[in-house]
Amino acid sequence: MSITVKTGSQEFAARPTAPRLRITARGRAVLTAVVALPVVVLIVLMALNGGGAIATGSAPSEPLQSVTVMAGDSLWDLAEDIAPEADPREVIADLVSLNTLVSAEVRPGQQLDVPREYSNH
Repeated sequence: MSITVKTGSQEFAARPTAPRLRITARGRAVLTAVVALPVVVLIVLMALNGGGAIATGSAPSEPLQSVTVMAGDSLWDLAEDIAPEADPREVIADLVSLNTLVSAEVRPGQQLDVPREYSNH
């Protein structure tokens, strides 16, 4: 659709233009608040959840037992010696976890802590 405008002896075809969207200062403030609100809520929730782990002041009643790796020993051998009735794979997993081993390889002379559940054997 076009509109014809006459000025004197000349005719112009004027096309209506779409109005330009203008945002007011209040609109900018509302938009900023709407965008920032989820971010602020997320930060607050993360801050409140940060203290989820609480350490207790009680120390273990007995110290951990340890074993010394001898030449030719593997974690499998140690697991069978420590807990003969248990599944060696579970004992090995517990040994690796407790001693924070990066692999299943052990070397002679290495001291390994024995998990408490197997120390009575």
